[in-house]
Amino acid sequence: MTIIEPHIHMYSRTTDDYQAMYRAGIRACVEPSFWLGANRRYAGTFFDYYRLILEFETVRARRFGIDHFAAVSLNPKEAEDAVLADEVIAGLDEYLRHPRCVALGEIGFNLITPHEERAFVRQLQLAQTLDLPVIIHLPHVEKLRGAERTVAIVRELGVNPDRIVLDHNTEESLPLCRASGCYCGMTVYPISKLTPQRVSDMVRQYGCERMIVNGSADWGISDPLSLAKVAAHLASDGHPASTIQALVHDTAMQFYAQSPNWQPELTLTPVDPQVFQR
Repeated sequence: MTIIEPHIHMYSRTTDDYQAMYRAGIRACVEPSFWLGANRRYAGTFFDYYRLILEFETVRARRFGIDHFAAVSLNPKEAEDAVLADEVIAGLDEYLRHPRCVALGEIGFNLITPHEERAFVRQLQLAQTLDLPVIIHLPHVEKLRGAERTVAIVRELGVNPDRIVLDHNTEESLPLCRASGCYCGMTVYPISKLTPQRVSDMVRQYGCERMIVNGSADWGISDPLSLAKVAAHLASDGHPASTIQALVHDTAMQFYAQSPNWQPELTLTPVDPQVFQR
């Protein structure tokens, strides 16, 4: 099975991870912008990071047979410095127009503060102007309250729900997010987020339409092979092949196809390490 990893932070992963992902059937991925572990102090450090995930990470991934794309944004964890946030958002346009950028994201809430909401609204409006798909981060704490405010903002701004994926859903938030008409993301981690069994149960209850599974795989305990393991578990738990195909390939393809830049090469092959080793 060919797998698309729709939300994974490869900046924090090793070359061994890329090799394992290829062996597991992952052939394309999207890397949203995220918090690097410490708050950045200058707008230029954001812009250098965007260029890295849009350009160098694409080259690195292709060496291992994976076509890499990115999404660009100010992450909600860095919205509290409003002056810096405004400067970064004002400079996003160049990177959002980059040929490897397929969405704006991830944006949304972390602690559900006024500064986070201001940055969220500004970037949603920018995505509307540029007609970009948007990856929205639901908060890990007070998830339902954050989801309720997120859905309300999307509706207040008149954003087309076809252009939105509400990510990091749990059993608590999924009914609301499904009812919004947006795509719904489910993130699988070994410890802190969903397990393959929880995904299986949620899909059995709600179906697979507009549902996307991802591994995220950031600095914490996470697994870049989550999607392959979810696919195997769903098969053993009685889900049909069509459901599994939708969750780990078809729906992600459908969502990102809204960007003209999304033209993944799914037939790439790894390069002999001797060719690029330095």
